[in-house]
Amino acid sequence: QVQLVESGGGLVQAGGSLRLSCAASGRTFTTYGMGWFRQGPGKEREFVAAISRLGLTTSHVDSVKGRFTISRDNAKNTVYLQMNNLKPEDTAVYYCAATVKVRIGYDIPEYAYWGQGTQVTVSS
Repeated sequence: QVQLVESGGGLVQAGGSLRLSCAASGRTFTTYGMGWFRQGPGKEREFVAAISRLGLTTSHVDSVKGRFTISRDNAKNTVYLQMNNLKPEDTAVYYCAATVKVRIGYDIPEYAYWGQGTQVTVSS
């Protein structure tokens, strides 16, 4: 079991940058693959990015490739989402999640643990 707390959300103008952090509790952070999901207004929660337990493999949804980068610092029990060139359509509540699967997950059911989310608003 792990507890996740997101931070770093806020209001930013289009073209700006934001870095989200997700701090995990416990001493077994490397047990978990990590993912970022987001849910925009009137939309379903969708996959954004994922990273494997040791950070050797990453994946990003096409809509954020080249703009967003997921990373992790296992020594700090933290996963990050660096978001550059933000667009209004990136406006959403961003959630980090953890999976015990040995491979990174792309779907919500694959993640057993979730943070409470952090709001990202991009003005046009």
